[in-house]
Amino acid sequence: MFSSPTSSRTLATTTLKGAGLIDSDTRMRDATADKPGGRKGASKIRTHRTRPIDAYKEPHGPGRASMLAARTQPGGASDILTIRGASTVGRLRRNAATAAVTGVTPSKAHAAPVKAVEVWKDFVNRRWNPESRFLNLERMMDDPEIQKHNLLPPGAPASSVREASVLFKLASHLKPAVQTLSLANNNISSGQLLSTLAHYLPKLANLSLQNNNLKVWRDIDFISGRKGKLEHLRELILLGNPLRELEIQNGKGDKYKSDMARRFTSLIMLDQEAIATIAFDAPGPSSTPVTEKRATATTFPYEMRPPFITGVEDSVVSNFLVRFFPLFDDQRAALLDAYHPSATFSFSCNTAIPSRARIQGLHVSKDMPNQRKLDWGLWLNNGSRNLNRMGGGVDKVVNSLHLGSEEAIRAMLTLPKTKHDVSGSPEKFCIDAWPVGQGENLKLFISLHGQFIEEPSQGIRSFDRAFVLAPAPPSSRAKLNGWDVMVLSDQWSVRAYSTHDAWHPGPMRVQAGDVIPTQPTQQPTGSIPSSSSLIPASALSTFSEPQRNLIVQICERTGLNVKYAVDCLQNNGWSFDRAIANFEQVKGALSRDAFL
Repeated sequence: MFSSPTSSRTLATTTLKGAGLIDSDTRMRDATADKPGGRKGASKIRTHRTRPIDAYKEPHGPGRASMLAARTQPGGASDILTIRGASTVGRLRRNAATAAVTGVTPSKAHAAPVKAVEVWKDFVNRRWNPESRFLNLERMMDDPEIQKHNLLPPGAPASSVREASVLFKLASHLKPAVQTLSLANNNISSGQLLSTLAHYLPKLANLSLQNNNLKVWRDIDFISGRKGKLEHLRELILLGNPLRELEIQNGKGDKYKSDMARRFTSLIMLDQEAIATIAFDAPGPSSTPVTEKRATATTFPYEMRPPFITGVEDSVVSNFLVRFFPLFDDQRAALLDAYHPSATFSFSCNTAIPSRARIQGLHVSKDMPNQRKLDWGLWLNNGSRNLNRMGGGVDKVVNSLHLGSEEAIRAMLTLPKTKHDVSGSPEKFCIDAWPVGQGENLKLFISLHGQFIEEPSQGIRSFDRAFVLAPAPPSSRAKLNGWDVMVLSDQWSVRAYSTHDAWHPGPMRVQAGDVIPTQPTQQPTGSIPSSSSLIPASALSTFSEPQRNLIVQICERTGLNVKYAVDCLQNNGWSFDRAIANFEQVKGALSRDAFL
C-alpha cells in the first residue's frame, strides 16, 4: 500500500522534530512550491552517501555525511555547532534553536591580515610634515614597521618599481602638495626605481638623493631630459653618489654641473651650491586675465631697406662683381690672379629647407622639376665647413679652411659648376658694401646674397658670399692682370633655394596675414630731379644690379642716355674709369640725341 505525498511529509516532519533538527513551528516545504505546474524540480542533493569531495574536506571541517550523522545522535547538535563555528572553510550557517539552547555564536577563527598598502600609507603619514611640505623617506630599510611586515622599500635587495610607485602615489595624495622629498641613504642603485616619481609628483621643487648608489647618467635621465619630467625642480642633491664623486675626482666638476643644468633647466641649487645662470629680466605673467582681443602684428617693426654701398665708389664694387662671376662660372682657374697669395677660402652647406620655401613648396613644385635632381653629396664630400655639423675633430676643421690662392682655386675646382645670372633681373641679388679698418689697413667688405643654377642638374640654389677686398698694389699680379682690388678672404655659404622676396624693400612679414600694400617712393617736394630720376625703369630692367649701378653712374656723370651709356660701357669692358676717359675724348662729336 502506498502513502500519499501529504502523509509522507507529515511523517518526515514528526521524525525531524523528534530528533530536534527543526523547530516545532517549522513546516516542510515542497520542492515544487516555486515551480508552477507541479513539476518536480531536480534536487541538488539526491542522497546522503559520502561524496568524493568530502574526503578532501574532512581534514579542514566536517563533511556533509558526518554532519548529518552527528545531528541524528543525542547531544550531537551542540557539539557539532562548536566545531562548525571554529571552521573557516565553507559558508557558516546558524541553527536558531541550537544557538538559543547553547548560547554559542559562530565567529571567525582568525583576524583579517593587514594589507601591505595600509602599512605603506601609515609609514608615509608618519614621515610627512605638512607645515614644511617635507616628506622624509630616508633610511626606509631601518623603519621598525617596514621590517615587522617584511616589506621591501626602494633600494632594498629584490625591491622593484612597484613598491616605489606605491610610495609616490601615496605621496601624491598628501595635502598640501609635497614640495620637498628626501630619498637619502636608501642604497638606490637604479634610476628605474625613480621612473614614476615625475608622474606622481610633477611639481616637486626640492629632491635629495644623497648617499645612494647612482652610477651612470642614464639613472638621472629617468627623472630628466624629456618633456613631462621634473620640470619645476629647483634644488637637487647627489652628494655621495658614485656618478657625482667620480666626475669631481676626474676634474670634470664644471662639466658635471653643466650637464645637470642642461637636464634640469629650472635648477638653481646643485649639491648645496648655487648654479651660475645667465638670465634676462623679464616681466612675470600677469595674474589678471586678459579678456580683450589685441591686434597681432604681421610685420617686423622695421622695414627692409634697399641694398647700400657706402664709403666707396659704386664702380669699384660693380667692376669686381661683373668680372668675377663670369670667370667663376666658366674659368675658375683664371681667378688665381684675383686672390692674394695668402688669401683664405672656405664654403659651407646649409641643407635645411627654409620655412618660407617649405610653405611655398618650392622644392617639390611641378614648375621646378629640376629641384629634385639636386644632390648635396657633391658639396658635403668636398670639404663643407659647416661647423654645426662637422665631425672628425680639429683636423677636418683645419683642412676645410684653404690658405693661399692656389689652394683656394684648387678647392673651387672640385665643386659643381655654377651659373650666376648676373645679366638677369637685378632683384635676384642683394649687395651691401662698406669699408673696414682705417688708414693703410683700409679694406672693403662686400656682402652678397643671391642664387645660381647648378650644373648639370639645372636646379637652383641660394647663396650668401662675403668678400674682404684690398686695393691691388701697382706691381701685384692682380693689378697687372686688370684687377683694381684683390681678394683677401672669401666665405661662401650655399643654401637650399628660397626666393629673393626676403630682401625686397618694404615691410618684412613675420607671419601670415593680409596682403601687405606696397607704397611707391615719392620724391620730396621742391627737390631738383637728378639725371637718374629721368631714366625709365624699363630701360634698366634687363641688366643685373652691378651693371645697373654702372649705367646710372655714367648717366649722372656724363648726362648720356641709357642707350649711349650702355654702348660706352660695353666698348670699354664695363670699366667705369675707361668709359669716363673715352667719353671725355668723344663728347664733342656726340649729337644732342645722345644726352638725356
